[in-house]
Amino acid sequence: MAGLMQGKRGLVMGVANERSIAWGIAKALADEGAELAFSYQGEAFGKRVEPLAASVGSDFLVDVDVTNDESLDACFGALQARWGKMDFLIHAIAYSDKNELTGRFINTSRANFKHSLDISCFSFIDVSRRAADLMPDGGSLITLTFQGSNRVTPNYNVMGVAKAALESATRYLANDLGPQKIRVNAISPGPMKTLAGAAIGGARATYRHTESNAPLRSNATLESVGGTAVWLCSDYGAFTTGEVVRVDGGFHVLGMPQAENL
Repeated sequence: MAGLMQGKRGLVMGVANERSIAWGIAKALADEGAELAFSYQGEAFGKRVEPLAASVGSDFLVDVDVTNDESLDACFGALQARWGKMDFLIHAIAYSDKNELTGRFINTSRANFKHSLDISCFSFIDVSRRAADLMPDGGSLITLTFQGSNRVTPNYNVMGVAKAALESATRYLANDLGPQKIRVNAISPGPMKTLAGAAIGGARATYRHTESNAPLRSNATLESVGGTAVWLCSDYGAFTTGEVVRVDGGFHVLGMPQAENL
């Protein structure tokens, strides 16, 4: 199936290292022929992303702060200057103070609530608006969410609320951008061993629980999430929009743990 993304160009936002979900998506897109640009925030992350980008033939890296309009304008100005237009964008950006990703949700601070919603949800709206201007022929916008958006997950706290907002934003953006043939979808993997996931209290226990109870008795892999993104970005995903696509081994269908784990 090599070549599904041949001739398509896009920006991947949120690669932190080789275990990032964003990297699994980037690798899958590149394997199918896509030309990629990468954003990162700060010199430290830039040093991590540069060799990964090079491994898929990309030298197009942009330092971006999604809370800064000038930084975002510069990023999309660079995309326009180099490519003229783009076909897809991957948004894998979220943040919360890790000190508030333990204990009780009721103790969420006002400052962290605002900051978490700004970076984890509003940034997708902001980059989608800019990306849409570079998609005259249509395209695909993808963000990443998690089951804590609609089911209480211990210690996920304010991130659950942020992801719920992100999923709602995905539907509203899909409706706004549909007439421009731009699809907007979210991918919801189960727990994965990533840098971001490690910041959540009890992450290891959550990972083991879903792995032993999901119908497929497995958590998602980077390759499975990457393959889902390829489908949504390729011409095969031309009529899928406004969806939250779950890649979690089927865990979301359960009402209780498996009998052997009760």
